[in-house]
Amino acid sequence: MDLRPYIRDIPDFPKPGILFKDITPLLADGKALRWTIDHLGERYRGSVDIVLGIESRGFLFGAALAYALGVGIAIVRKPGKLPSHKLAAHYALEYGSDTLEIHGDAFGEKARVLLVDDLLATGGTAGAAIALIEQLGAELLECAFIIELEFLHGRERIAPHKAYSIIKY
Repeated sequence: MDLRPYIRDIPDFPKPGILFKDITPLLADGKALRWTIDHLGERYRGSVDIVLGIESRGFLFGAALAYALGVGIAIVRKPGKLPSHKLAAHYALEYGSDTLEIHGDAFGEKARVLLVDDLLATGGTAGAAIALIEQLGAELLECAFIIELEFLHGRERIAPHKAYSIIKY
Protein backbone atom coordinates (compact mmCIF):
# COMPACT_ATOMS: atom_id res chain seq x y z
CA MET A 1 0.00 0.00 0.00
CA ASP A 2 1.28 3.47 -0.81
CA LEU A 3 1.04 5.50 2.41
CA ARG A 4 2.18 8.79 0.85
CA PRO A 5 -1.40 10.05 0.30
CA TYR A 6 -1.90 9.75 4.07
CA ILE A 7 1.06 12.00 4.93
CA ARG A 8 0.29 15.72 4.93
CA ASP A 9 2.98 18.37 4.42
CA ILE A 10 2.77 21.35 6.77
CA PRO A 11 5.14 24.16 5.72
CA ASP A 12 6.96 26.25 8.32
CA PHE A 13 6.08 24.02 11.29
CA PRO A 14 7.26 24.03 14.03
CA LYS A 15 9.42 26.91 12.77
CA PRO A 16 10.06 28.70 9.46
CA GLY A 17 11.89 26.62 6.87
CA ILE A 18 10.76 23.22 8.23
CA LEU A 19 8.41 21.08 6.13
CA PHE A 20 6.62 18.95 8.75
CA LYS A 21 5.41 15.49 7.74
CA ASP A 22 2.04 15.12 9.49
CA ILE A 23 0.97 11.51 10.10
CA THR A 24 -2.45 12.33 11.58
CA PRO A 25 -4.28 11.54 8.30
CA LEU A 26 -2.67 8.06 8.39
CA LEU A 27 -3.76 7.59 11.99
CA ALA A 28 -7.31 8.68 11.13
CA ASP A 29 -7.70 6.19 8.29
CA GLY A 30 -8.46 2.70 9.60
CA LYS A 31 -7.35 0.90 6.45
CA ALA A 32 -4.01 2.73 6.24
CA LEU A 33 -3.32 2.34 9.95
CA ARG A 34 -4.17 -1.37 9.89
CA TRP A 35 -1.93 -1.91 6.85
CA THR A 36 0.95 -0.10 8.57
CA ILE A 37 0.74 -2.20 11.74
CA ASP A 38 0.16 -5.46 9.81
CA HIS A 39 3.13 -4.70 7.56
CA LEU A 40 5.45 -4.07 10.49
CA GLY A 41 4.00 -7.03 12.36
CA GLU A 42 4.85 -9.39 9.52
CA ARG A 43 8.41 -8.08 9.47
CA TYR A 44 9.06 -8.52 13.19
CA ARG A 45 6.81 -11.39 14.30
CA GLY A 46 8.65 -13.89 16.48
CA SER A 47 11.89 -11.91 16.77
CA VAL A 48 11.06 -9.23 19.36
CA ASP A 49 10.76 -9.39 23.15
CA ILE A 50 9.64 -5.78 23.60
CA VAL A 51 8.85 -2.70 21.53
CA LEU A 52 10.36 0.63 22.60
CA GLY A 53 8.30 3.66 21.54
CA ILE A 54 9.76 7.16 21.43
CA GLU A 55 7.61 10.04 22.70
CA SER A 56 5.11 10.78 21.43
CA ARG A 57 4.13 9.47 18.02
CA GLY A 58 6.31 6.41 18.56
CA PHE A 59 3.91 5.53 21.39
CA LEU A 60 1.01 5.34 18.94
CA PHE A 61 2.65 3.02 16.44
CA GLY A 62 4.66 1.19 19.09
CA ALA A 63 1.66 0.27 21.26
CA ALA A 64 -0.35 -1.00 18.30
CA LEU A 65 2.63 -2.98 17.02
CA ALA A 66 3.40 -4.44 20.46
CA TYR A 67 -0.23 -5.59 20.67
CA ALA A 68 -0.04 -7.16 17.20
CA LEU A 69 3.19 -8.96 18.15
CA GLY A 70 1.91 -10.08 21.55
CA VAL A 71 4.73 -8.34 23.42
CA GLY A 72 4.94 -5.39 25.79
CA ILE A 73 5.91 -1.82 25.12
CA ALA A 74 8.49 0.29 26.94
CA ILE A 75 8.64 4.05 26.50
CA VAL A 76 11.30 6.72 26.12
CA ARG A 77 10.17 10.15 27.29
CA LYS A 78 11.33 13.71 27.60
CA PRO A 79 12.71 14.76 31.01
CA GLY A 80 10.48 14.89 34.07
CA LYS A 81 7.73 12.61 32.73
CA LEU A 82 8.75 9.25 34.23
CA PRO A 83 8.05 8.66 37.94
CA SER A 84 10.50 5.88 38.82
CA HIS A 85 14.28 5.37 38.71
CA LYS A 86 15.44 6.39 35.24
CA LEU A 87 18.44 6.63 32.95
CA ALA A 88 19.05 9.62 30.66
CA ALA A 89 20.72 10.26 27.32
CA HIS A 90 21.45 13.72 25.92
CA TYR A 91 21.53 14.53 22.21
CA ALA A 92 22.05 17.44 19.85
CA LEU A 93 19.36 18.93 17.66
CA GLU A 94 19.60 21.33 14.73
CA TYR A 95 18.58 24.15 17.06
CA GLY A 96 19.92 23.07 20.49
CA SER A 97 19.95 19.93 22.58
CA ASP A 98 17.51 17.69 24.42
CA THR A 99 17.36 14.70 26.71
CA LEU A 100 15.46 11.41 26.70
CA GLU A 101 14.77 9.20 29.71
CA ILE A 102 13.79 5.58 30.28
CA HIS A 103 12.89 3.66 33.42
CA GLY A 104 15.84 1.64 34.67
CA ASP A 105 13.67 -1.48 34.73
CA ALA A 106 11.94 -0.94 31.34
CA PHE A 107 13.25 -4.30 30.13
CA GLY A 108 15.87 -6.78 31.17
CA GLU A 109 19.38 -7.37 29.96
CA LYS A 110 19.52 -9.40 26.77
CA ALA A 111 15.97 -8.34 25.79
CA ARG A 112 15.50 -8.17 22.01
CA VAL A 113 14.24 -4.62 21.47
CA LEU A 114 12.53 -3.08 18.46
CA LEU A 115 12.78 0.72 18.48
CA VAL A 116 9.74 2.42 16.88
CA ASP A 117 9.11 6.03 15.93
CA ASP A 118 7.13 7.80 13.27
CA LEU A 119 10.03 9.57 11.57
CA LEU A 120 13.79 9.32 11.10
CA ALA A 121 15.25 12.76 10.37
CA THR A 122 18.75 13.60 11.64
CA GLY A 123 18.91 10.51 13.86
CA GLY A 124 19.49 12.44 17.09
CA THR A 125 16.42 11.19 18.90
CA ALA A 126 16.86 7.62 17.71
CA GLY A 127 20.55 7.76 18.62
CA ALA A 128 19.72 8.80 22.18
CA ALA A 129 17.14 6.01 22.46
CA ILE A 130 19.74 3.53 21.19
CA ALA A 131 22.15 4.74 23.89
CA LEU A 132 19.47 4.02 26.50
CA ILE A 133 18.89 0.51 25.12
CA GLU A 134 22.63 -0.11 25.37
CA GLN A 135 22.78 1.28 28.93
CA LEU A 136 20.17 -1.32 29.91
CA GLY A 137 22.23 -4.12 28.33
CA ALA A 138 19.60 -5.10 25.77
CA GLU A 139 19.96 -6.03 22.11
CA LEU A 140 18.60 -3.61 19.53
CA LEU A 141 17.19 -5.69 16.69
CA GLU A 142 16.27 -2.81 14.42
CA CYS A 143 14.84 0.71 14.35
CA ALA A 144 11.48 0.92 12.56
CA PHE A 145 10.09 4.17 11.18
CA ILE A 146 7.04 5.06 9.15
CA ILE A 147 8.90 7.89 7.37
CA GLU A 148 12.58 8.56 6.65
CA LEU A 149 13.90 11.90 5.43
CA GLU A 150 16.92 10.51 3.58
CA PHE A 151 18.41 13.93 2.77
CA LEU A 152 19.08 14.46 6.52
CA HIS A 153 21.24 11.29 6.71
CA GLY A 154 19.81 10.02 10.01
CA ARG A 155 20.51 6.42 9.02
CA GLU A 156 24.23 7.23 9.00
CA ARG A 157 24.01 8.69 12.49
CA ILE A 158 22.47 5.53 13.96
CA ALA A 159 24.80 3.16 12.08
CA PRO A 160 25.86 0.42 12.51
CA HIS A 161 22.36 -0.30 13.80
CA LYS A 162 19.83 -1.43 11.23
CA ALA A 163 16.91 0.76 10.25
CA TYR A 164 13.75 0.09 8.29
CA SER A 165 11.34 2.73 7.00
CA ILE A 166 8.16 2.32 5.01
CA ILE A 167 8.26 5.69 3.22
CA LYS A 168 11.41 7.52 2.14
CA TYR A 169 11.57 11.15 1.08
